[in-house]
Amino acid sequence: MSCLRLASATVLTGVRPPPSGCGSGALRLLTRKQNQEFAFARRQFAQAVENGGAKKKPNGTFKLAILGATVGAATGSVYTMYHRWTDGSSHKEHEETKPQLLDGIPAGVRITKRYVNPKDTSGLDIVLFQFQTCPFCCKVRAFLDYMGISYAVVEVDAVLRQDIRWSSVKKVPMVLIRQQDGQYVQMVDSSAIISLIATYLQDKRMDIGELAQFYPHTSFFDDDGKKKNDILNKYFLMYRENTPKGLSKETEEIDRKWRSWADSHLVHLISPNCYQTMGESLETFEWFSEAGEWDVHFPKWERDLMVYCGATAMWAIAKMLKRRHALTDDVRSHMYDALDQWTTELKKRNTKFMGGKQPSLADLSVFGVLSSMEGCQTFKDCLQNTSIGKWFYDVKALVEKNRGQLHRERVEGLAAIA
Repeated sequence: MSCLRLASATVLTGVRPPPSGCGSGALRLLTRKQNQEFAFARRQFAQAVENGGAKKKPNGTFKLAILGATVGAATGSVYTMYHRWTDGSSHKEHEETKPQLLDGIPAGVRITKRYVNPKDTSGLDIVLFQFQTCPFCCKVRAFLDYMGISYAVVEVDAVLRQDIRWSSVKKVPMVLIRQQDGQYVQMVDSSAIISLIATYLQDKRMDIGELAQFYPHTSFFDDDGKKKNDILNKYFLMYRENTPKGLSKETEEIDRKWRSWADSHLVHLISPNCYQTMGESLETFEWFSEAGEWDVHFPKWERDLMVYCGATAMWAIAKMLKRRHALTDDVRSHMYDALDQWTTELKKRNTKFMGGKQPSLADLSVFGVLSSMEGCQTFKDCLQNTSIGKWFYDVKALVEKNRGQLHRERVEGLAAIA
């Protein structure tokens, strides 16, 4: 066995016989070096044989990595189990949640104003919960005003939100619409609200509450694996067999395309532009206060809280939105590009409005979004640097012409609109 070890060690170390022609001194030095290498190789090989080829134990860093991975996996498992325990439906997809029904207007709701149109034939009793200058709320108001519908308004405190504490949904716009049986159906999402009411106005044979059931929230998982809820058909009008004459499939698709564009692109350019500096953010909120009559509807301390806290919060949020939507430092250019895209399409179609001679739902949606910043410096810059002005003021003239008469009030509770 020792002969085998000796031969193997010789091969492993690559020891060769001394070359011929070397002197005796050099030969001794070379021989001594080879003997040392040979002895070292024997020791290493013998140790390997005695250990049976066992691998070297992992070092401390490797152990730490294994421990970290184990702890991470365990923590993730515990979180997942806890999340599923607290939300039993967190793993479910395509679950539908129908609009909620209320027996009446919640106690303590404060009506701040009503728009009453004597020519309104809709028969609808609508209460709109809103922030006056919220782009999505402006969309709903633009639609209601253009259609000449009467409605009541609850101006919600953007910070404290006291008037929607009763609701499980803490977002605006929100509407309560009275059904034939006296109950109120609660609808959220500006586009779904518009589609619901537009559908009803086309065919009033079905109660508004029944139609609302066609617009449920549906759960789904996005590309990042996060569970979300949305009204997936919010841009669709439920005509059934009563599609209006002259309305083509292409016209419907174009309308849905631009309504979606207003929600998914245009509206996300508002905050980074209107709140890009602290000074501009404060200026914007001062205009919000004036437009929403906050000094009339809220105590001074509450009005100041909304202005200064709101301006500071939105200035910070605007920075995050800028990064989220990959906007450059020249945020105005993105707004100009979007408005040029809209006006270019109008020129291409050679029509006054996207709907032709009269505004479509797409026109009213884009107008509503832009009207939310009408008193801001951003809007003034848009008028100077794009050709949006003529179309905007043409739509505005029709909206204001059809709008009901304003009745200011601040009362507890609510009686049906006569």
